[in-house]
Amino acid sequence: MSESWLFGPVLSQLNSGILVVDTAFRLVYINHFLERHAKLQLLDVKNKVLFDVFTDLPESWLRRKFETVVSLQTPAFSSWEQRQYILKLPHLRPATGSSHYMAQNCTMLPLSDPQGGKYVCLLIEDATDAFVYQQHLQQTMAQLEQSNRLDGLTQCLNRRYWEQQLKLEVQRSERYQTPLSLLLFDLDRFKQLNDRYGHQGGDFVLVELAAQVKQLLRDSDWFGRYGGEEFGIVLTNTDKAGAFEVAQRLCQQIANTSFHYQQHKIQVTLSIGVAVLQNFDERAAEQLISAADQALYQAKRSGRNRVLCFDSGLTSI
Repeated sequence: MSESWLFGPVLSQLNSGILVVDTAFRLVYINHFLERHAKLQLLDVKNKVLFDVFTDLPESWLRRKFETVVSLQTPAFSSWEQRQYILKLPHLRPATGSSHYMAQNCTMLPLSDPQGGKYVCLLIEDATDAFVYQQHLQQTMAQLEQSNRLDGLTQCLNRRYWEQQLKLEVQRSERYQTPLSLLLFDLDRFKQLNDRYGHQGGDFVLVELAAQVKQLLRDSDWFGRYGGEEFGIVLTNTDKAGAFEVAQRLCQQIANTSFHYQQHKIQVTLSIGVAVLQNFDERAAEQLISAADQALYQAKRSGRNRVLCFDSGLTSI
């Protein structure tokens, strides 16, 4: 007795797509899953060329795959991680991240009929759940990585990560014998600003200040919040003259900028200390920070709203 009465219901109810083509890529069969998702009827597409029915298929790639399956009589497989989908089929999930199409695990199986005719069966498994989970996991990991690098308020680098990059740049400067400079700056009279406008007003200024500074820097520079209202900038491949020019431009830009908070127009200034890498011992990064900090201190003692470069004559007294 023929088992067609059994296979027919099984294939029609299977919650995976089944597609069969002959060696000329003519459609022989699609099950109800594909009819439903692709909005097709087997009677309408039978004996039509696969690539005429599904015009978005990766034709060259799929032809090679099918031909290999037929010639070697061995299965082939394509996961959603390698190629998100073969057939563009809409998914049924209410929210799936960035894609509107069903992610698919696809198995290509060799088939033969009793007369020796060769076919390929494409079995399509809906892997959208796994795809969505992986997307969410990647997004979560990216957010976690970002939170480990960035200051929560200003969105510039946090102190820990910034200091790590400074040490790496010191090593790179030693390896390639390129200049490296450091700017340390903070807002003048920030406590008075907080007292007058409240901590929310102070935070607003810090956020806006950070945004302004980022626009003046190169992609290769490292800008971080050192602590409170103090910030640091690592200027790669920059000598003393170049660093001083950047610091002057930064100082003037902020002095000429008004920060509009609620009904108030807030004017702030910066004091900036500049230091240049002089040696490459194991404490080089620490010494560079110390030198820039001394120059910053002297800039404040000299009247604020100015730039000073470190030299051996500076004193922190």
